[in-house]
Amino acid sequence: MASFSKLLSSVLIALLYSSAANANPWPLTSKHATHRTRAVGADGSLKLEVFHPESTFEGFGVEGLDHPLTRRAGNFDIEAASVSFLASKLGIQQKDIHFRTSAKAEVAQHAFLKQQINGVPVANAVANVAFSDDGKVLSFSSSFVKPSGSAEQTPTVSLNDAIATAEKALDGTHNGHPATLEFLIQPDGSAVLTHVIQIQNESAGTWVEAFVDAHSNKVVSVTDFVAKASYRVLPFNEEILTEGFQTLTDPQDLAASSLGWHNDGTTSTTTTAGNNVFAAKGSTATSQSSATLNFIYTQNAAQAPTVAVNVAAAVVNAFYIVNSVHDVTYRYGFTESTFNFQTNNFGKGGLGNDRVTVSVQDPAGTDNADFSTPPDGQSGHMRMFLWDFTSPGRDGALENDIVIHENTHGVTNRMTGGGTGRCLQTTEAGGMGEGWSDTLADWAHQGATTQNFVLGQYVINNPAGIRSHPYSTSATTNPLRYSSLKTLNEVHAIGEVWANMLHNVYASLVNVHGWSATARTNPGGTEGNIVFLHLFLDALLLQPCNPTFLTARDAWIQADANRFAGANKCVLWNAFASRGLGVNAANHNDDSTVPAGC
Repeated sequence: MASFSKLLSSVLIALLYSSAANANPWPLTSKHATHRTRAVGADGSLKLEVFHPESTFEGFGVEGLDHPLTRRAGNFDIEAASVSFLASKLGIQQKDIHFRTSAKAEVAQHAFLKQQINGVPVANAVANVAFSDDGKVLSFSSSFVKPSGSAEQTPTVSLNDAIATAEKALDGTHNGHPATLEFLIQPDGSAVLTHVIQIQNESAGTWVEAFVDAHSNKVVSVTDFVAKASYRVLPFNEEILTEGFQTLTDPQDLAASSLGWHNDGTTSTTTTAGNNVFAAKGSTATSQSSATLNFIYTQNAAQAPTVAVNVAAAVVNAFYIVNSVHDVTYRYGFTESTFNFQTNNFGKGGLGNDRVTVSVQDPAGTDNADFSTPPDGQSGHMRMFLWDFTSPGRDGALENDIVIHENTHGVTNRMTGGGTGRCLQTTEAGGMGEGWSDTLADWAHQGATTQNFVLGQYVINNPAGIRSHPYSTSATTNPLRYSSLKTLNEVHAIGEVWANMLHNVYASLVNVHGWSATARTNPGGTEGNIVFLHLFLDALLLQPCNPTFLTARDAWIQADANRFAGANKCVLWNAFASRGLGVNAANHNDDSTVPAGC
């Protein structure tokens, strides 16, 4: 999330840090790659050290790896192939593997699996396998474990009692989403049986998945979900309001939104509501200013953001930006089958009925923004707040980089781990989630010459923005390196390190391949900004659940092997190594080594 200032008093909000947004910018933290400490409950008296087994990643380069079920002829069965490969690779029995889902992307097909114990899935022991079109294994990742023991698989605590416990502990209510029964691996290697229940508190903006021990009735862990028309808006490539509003006609990309932004295949609207996005202040979307589908509202900066015309301008801008993010990321691989946000998926895979809902000038907070990412099939929810650093105050929905940042939480949380929203939960992975969100905003605002990028200038009226340094290729302007993680425990600070690395990767690719002005709608080009965004999204599907800097880097290298036959291997390695993430980097110690030949 944007999370730019002010320590909020509610300890419950402090819970919301990883898969999406959180309103407290300074959470408690623990071991980067496997843990995260959370304070929950109305008075913060309940402390949970959330644990995820360490994940591994292995890529098999351009050639891929043969296995017994590699396609030779006929149809390829991705379920059978992934279960067979994983069992062989990990030395376990196929009955201990649960095939959860698959996704067909442009250059690879992906299987997402869970460990299971006596037929009961394990929530935090997961794996994914990527296959080429001819069925060769391109990469795999796993956090499977050998449990030191497991609880009895028949609950002794009823689901109703577990719901009551979760609601009381987390100061919210069960939202009606079907509960599940799953094992959960603990730090000592044991597996506890849990009722898994979604708990929400609308006024506090919290949305979590609670794991309640099905024998002791205690909350033992949580997943945080809280990362022909004309519009007068800030164009997508502009960052801040002072760059100037424009009236854009038909900005939708019909290759990504085939019926436009105001039709879901069943219903047409004349408001800021459509197949991808519902944007509003309160519960009523903003109507067209005039027929047909004109949304022309002129913001008056001299007046408070809460006056009617300024509210309408902010809602329209948020609607435009979130739809634009949908269309751009769709072009590059965040589609129905890879768990995106749409009401109608048009029979193209994934689960529908989950367009993004955007609450503009949400009353729950100030000086912030957030995005909640539940599993595929449930709507992502963005809350944009007012900022009070200036008089009159300013609206975060009118700063494009903030809106893009928030929306990107939905992209990264859906694509990592196969649509569960569970896989950016550790301190390091949560930090990288913040970094990816800054990175897409950076990508959107770059031009032919890569410039330093500053986030959050407008809302606080400060050209230095809200991060500690501009994102830059200059080590003087931005000195952050992999080793910086040794002294960083907060997700946004960790995210700055990752975003600056990716800024350097971006600059290197553009330096080699040039820059395309049509990258938003032409993903088939060869320019560096196009290559970068392909690798950005491809790597999300490849990387393990709860990645680290190291495994995410390796996923980028494998993504390049999959899509570009490794043509950018040395460019990538040199860029990562320039900030300490070389071949021998480990345990947050820098290394500048690159592979032989680079």
